[in-house]
Amino acid sequence: MVDRDIPAHSLNDFATWAPVLRLLRDNHADGQAARTGRVAGSIGRDGWSLPLRGRMPESGRAAAERVRSALEDAGVEEISFSAEMSPSGKSVLRLRAPSPAVESGIGTPHPGALLLVEGAVPQPWRCLPDPAPGAVPAPSADPELLERTLRERLPDAIGATQAEIAAAEARLGVTLPEELKAIYRVTRSRWEDWGDDQEAAIRHCTAVGCELFGLDDLYIADAESRPSPWEFAAMIAVDTPPDAAVQGLVGSPGWIAFGDNGGGDRLAVDLTPGPAGHLGQVVMLSHEEYIGASLVADSLTDLVTDRLSRRSRRSGGDRPSPVAYVNIRRLPSIEAAAHPGLEVLSIGVWDDPPLSLAPVVGLPRLRTLSAYPGTLADPLEITGLTALEFLELGPDDWRVLLDAGAVPRTLSAAAVLVRGDSDPQPIVALANEILALWNRPPIIQTVLRGEL
Repeated sequence: MVDRDIPAHSLNDFATWAPVLRLLRDNHADGQAARTGRVAGSIGRDGWSLPLRGRMPESGRAAAERVRSALEDAGVEEISFSAEMSPSGKSVLRLRAPSPAVESGIGTPHPGALLLVEGAVPQPWRCLPDPAPGAVPAPSADPELLERTLRERLPDAIGATQAEIAAAEARLGVTLPEELKAIYRVTRSRWEDWGDDQEAAIRHCTAVGCELFGLDDLYIADAESRPSPWEFAAMIAVDTPPDAAVQGLVGSPGWIAFGDNGGGDRLAVDLTPGPAGHLGQVVMLSHEEYIGASLVADSLTDLVTDRLSRRSRRSGGDRPSPVAYVNIRRLPSIEAAAHPGLEVLSIGVWDDPPLSLAPVVGLPRLRTLSAYPGTLADPLEITGLTALEFLELGPDDWRVLLDAGAVPRTLSAAAVLVRGDSDPQPIVALANEILALWNRPPIIQTVLRGEL
C-alpha cells in the first residue's frame, strides 16, 4: 500500500475524526475495539457504515455529520477508514479516498472490485439483443383506438405537436412506435400543464396506466443506463429461453423507457422482443434488479385499456443454467455445475473438504469465478480457466497466485473476498499488489496521528 502524510485540511485533521473514533471505541468497550484496538468503517455524503451495536446515539450522529461536512468541503463523495487505538489513547488513523481503479466496498470498509482494465464492463453489459426480423405487433395494437380512448378520458389534455415528437425521435435516434405517438398526441405529460392541480396529475396516471414521462424525458434503456458494481454484475448472465417473450438482457437499444409504475420501476416499449414476444410490447425494468425485464402488456393499447398480459414467465425448460452456485444449500459439487455453457461459478460456504476445479478447466465460456475462502483444494488450478474476466478469492488464495506469478492475465476486474471483520490493512496491501500487475493506480492512504 502507499501511505502519505499530507497538509492539514478539515478532512485530514485528526480532530475531525476523533469523535467518531471515540464513539466506536466506547460502543465496543467489551468487544472488538477493546481486544484488538482496531476499528474500521466508511462515511459518505449520503450515509455511513459504522460497526455499531444498537442504534446510533445522537452524539454519534453529530460525530458522523462532522465528517460528512468535511467531505462536502473537500469535494469527496465517500471515504473509508481504519484506526488502531492504544489503551493510552494514542491512535493511528488511515483514510482511503476513492480511487479510479477501485470500486467502493459494499457495506464494508474493505476495497471493492479492482478495475484492472480501464473502461471494461462485464460481459452481460456488452450483450446486444438477438435479431427478431419476424417480430410483429400484437393483434391488440390499435393506435386509433388508443388515441380515441385517451381523448375520452382526458378531454382537456394538451397534446404534443408533430414537431415536438420529431424532435424527441431525433434526440433518441429512433422512430417512435405509432402507439407511443398516439399517446403523446393526446397528452404531452408536462407538469407545468397541470399547475398545482394534483388531481389532474393523478387523472393522467390513471388514464395512461403509469406515470408517463414527458417527451424530453424519454430515454433508451440500454445497458449503460443500468449500471452495476462489478461484484454483482459479473455474477449474472444473459439468458433468453427459446419460448421467452422478452430477451434476458441488461438493456437494449430497442427499449424505449416512457414511464414509471410509481415505485421506481420503469416501463418501456420493446422493439427487440424475445422469440415469443410482440414488437412494441410493454415491459417493466425492476429497480431492484440489474438484468432482465418482465412482460406487462402485449401492446400499449392493452396497457391503457387494462388488458395486462397473463402470460407466465418462461422457465427455459430443463436447460442448464449459465450461472451455478456450489454451496451447502445448492449444487453439491463442481461436477454438478460443469457444462459447456457455464459462464459463472460461485463457490460459497462449504463444510466438506476443499474442491478441485478440474471439472471446469477448459470450459470455453467460464468468465467468472468466485470462491469463498478455504473452498479451493489448489488455487493454481485457476490457470486452467482460460476465459476468466472476473476473479474473486480470499486473501490466502490470492497470495498463492501472486507468489506463483499465476494471476490470470485475461482478467478485467478482480476482488478480494474478506471473511468477517478482518483488518483492512493487509487487504489494501494485497489489492495494491494486484493493481500493480496491470499498472493501475494504487490505493492511496492518508495517515493521521493523534490522541483520544
